[in-house]
Amino acid sequence: MTTKLDPTAAGVYAIAATPFHADGRLDLASLDRLTDFYVEKGATGLTILGIMGEAGKLEMEESLEITRRVVARAPVPVVVGVSAPGFAAMRRLARDAMEIGASGVMIAPQPSLRTDDQIVGYFAQAVEAVGTDVPFVLQDYPLTLSVQMTPAVIRRIVMDNPSCVMLKHEDWPGLEKISTLRRFQTEGTLRDLSILTGNGALFLDFEMERGADGAMTGYAFPDMLADVVRLMKAGERDAAHDLFDAHLPLVRYEQQQGVGLAVRKYVLMKRGAIACDAQRKPGSSLTPAARAEVDYLLARLATKDPRAKLG
Repeated sequence: MTTKLDPTAAGVYAIAATPFHADGRLDLASLDRLTDFYVEKGATGLTILGIMGEAGKLEMEESLEITRRVVARAPVPVVVGVSAPGFAAMRRLARDAMEIGASGVMIAPQPSLRTDDQIVGYFAQAVEAVGTDVPFVLQDYPLTLSVQMTPAVIRRIVMDNPSCVMLKHEDWPGLEKISTLRRFQTEGTLRDLSILTGNGALFLDFEMERGADGAMTGYAFPDMLADVVRLMKAGERDAAHDLFDAHLPLVRYEQQQGVGLAVRKYVLMKRGAIACDAQRKPGSSLTPAARAEVDYLLARLATKDPRAKLG
């Protein structure tokens, strides 16, 4: 029986890449291998069909095929990104995904939303569309979506919609937002809410200190993310920061707009998780110079973390 997502969710929910062959076809064998990879490296959950999963380039039946395959294989909760321009497509993917066995869905605001009331109203309509029985993750990603949600707006959405059980926090700067939301909870004006952070884990070290429950992002070393979360929760602050700092140059390099996914897929390929680092068109690829820079960063990282020694 599938366990539905709830506010106690914590750890690392890996934002899964979508593997393709060089000609753009889905690579289902690599999808299986990638699913196993994330779990073996310490992921406590998986999030599929997100922005970095190239969800917008998939047909509905492909999205459902990926969902079926990952849900059937993964022994951890699976969250499915269902954001869409219209509610009909969102409803179909959400309802079918839950029927397949997903634990919940993730919904991002439409970029056209501007006022607080528009944002709150949008999520009320989204919940009406997918159903109040479907647990959902509220994605707060203003850098890409250009929608600014204040802590007060997030509180309104969460309190108005009991099916909202998690915030995917990707504001930047966003540390004060985490602190404010946790203060709301201490004051009793916000109910329990899981907070997992994104942005390629660029600020995970201090996000954990501010009260995040873990990470929901796609950095190609989910094992590092899992270790940092574990060390922070164990109170081993310096050890957590030391490990995070060793990876920071590669994390930073992956944060470049336009090539981040290409870097991530290249490293996943080098780690043996996928057979090909191709993106479905339109997509970017790494130049020989960029690949050499990533290889250099990996070599330097390997002197501090042997998991980066990839040959």
